[in-house]
Amino acid sequence: MNTRRTFLGLALAIAVASCSTTKLEDAAAPDKQIQSADPRGRPAASTESQVAPVSAERAPAAAVGPTGVSRIVYFDYDSYVLKPEFQSLIEAHARFLKTNGRHRISVEGHTDERGGREYNLALGQRRSEGVRRALGLLGIADNRIEAISFGEEKPAVPGHEEAAWSRNRRAEIVYR
Repeated sequence: MNTRRTFLGLALAIAVASCSTTKLEDAAAPDKQIQSADPRGRPAASTESQVAPVSAERAPAAAVGPTGVSRIVYFDYDSYVLKPEFQSLIEAHARFLKTNGRHRISVEGHTDERGGREYNLALGQRRSEGVRRALGLLGIADNRIEAISFGEEKPAVPGHEEAAWSRNRRAEIVYR
């Protein structure tokens, strides 16, 4: 019993001692100059960041995939049935994936804002799974396709009318 108390006391002491209360100076304050050196070692004063901005856009992946073919499949209200007009789009992506075996895709299912959060996540998942199954029937292995749902969380078009809702009921094919 004494050994256990000693061990717990020691563990508590180590945990408290490892917590730091040292105040760090704010080196990134906008009114302070950042010192850096040029290639010759001379200091140079600068108030702007030398770090290039990072873009969350899918620019590199935009160049991947069949050219001139949309990556979006639209759905009717409260439906995950693939419309016949999108069959050629799915066939074009299947052909591209067959000839480019190293590429993988994500199929992102989306819904409009109507319906509950859980319902829309499930509907978006059924939409992405529908596109994944269609590609599978055309010979694309399941391990190359990830089906995910964003539900109503990432609308393509803001708005609360049918024109916006119809653009948000979609599945997007994203190359990785």
